[in-house]
Amino acid sequence: MALLHHADLRPSKLELMAAWLPGQPWFEAGSNGLQSLGAYRFDDPDGEVGIETHILRIEVDRTLQVPLTYRAAPLGGAEAWLAGTLMHSVLGRRWVYDACADPVYATALAATIFRGGTEAEEYFEDDGRRESRVSTVSVMGSGSPNDADQPPVVELTCSTRETVTVIAASGLELSLHRVIDASTSAVDGSDTLMGTWAGAAVPVLLATARRT
Repeated sequence: MALLHHADLRPSKLELMAAWLPGQPWFEAGSNGLQSLGAYRFDDPDGEVGIETHILRIEVDRTLQVPLTYRAAPLGGAEAWLAGTLMHSVLGRRWVYDACADPVYATALAATIFRGGTEAEEYFEDDGRRESRVSTVSVMGSGSPNDADQPPVVELTCSTRETVTVIAASGLELSLHRVIDASTSAVDGSDTLMGTWAGAAVPVLLATARRT
């Protein structure tokens, strides 16, 4: 479950991404007009790292998938993957990373895919009362709840080819589609993460996972 806060963010998440995205090789050069279509979250069992994936539209009619992690302190060795920092009115300064370089994200993504999981339930707590919020993006892994637990990812490497980023860890390979295309399908027998949101007529492929 993902605990949310009624908070002010400076800069906003959309402003932070608008500044960071033009430097990414899979972003269409010269694009602007960034529009949020929704987002989904995964849960960090330790409650330390926020894990949120944004679905965005840019003016060239491209739909992007941008996973981010939010941390209370810098992630060692991940300087090249830092998207920026923001001030959270409740939690203070947050370091925001391209989640593909974050082992906590990789662990959560793999577990969701292999065990047939979904996005985390989102909720607020006000004066001891819990208020749920409906996620704007729904995802589903293709695996089975009876699948063996996926060991936590400790170390990983990332490489991007065209619009797909591959996350490689011991015994695991994850492929994240940065640009979403409804016609894309998994062709190698990998387990999948499919997603839907308002305006998406059918579930679309977001990521694949396979054990190596």
